[in-house]
Amino acid sequence: MTFYCPFRLVIHMKVSDKIIQRLVNTILRELKEQNVIQFKTKEEIAFQKAVELVKADFHRESRLDMEVNNMMDDLERQNPGSFQRYKMFPLLKKKLAKDRGIVL
Repeated sequence: MTFYCPFRLVIHMKVSDKIIQRLVNTILRELKEQNVIQFKTKEEIAFQKAVELVKADFHRESRLDMEVNNMMDDLERQNPGSFQRYKMFPLLKKKLAKDRGIVL
């Protein structure tokens, strides 16, 4: 699975299914060991649902990053020379995320 990365030095960030599964497994295991969660269904079903949610969140943020970069490209064309991408990217991303109800 390839995700768009907002930094110009990195074009794409690779996050494999294996990494996502390991992340979800670690989180669920820790929550279970600390008695923070109890499963109402089989753990395997909860695990698969959590993996799907994490993948969907990565995709949503990746799409947001691409949109922010497109907006910044337009702004940079309108304001050549005086535009600072590294300052504008986080501000614009945070505002768009807030407007769309995306938690970063």
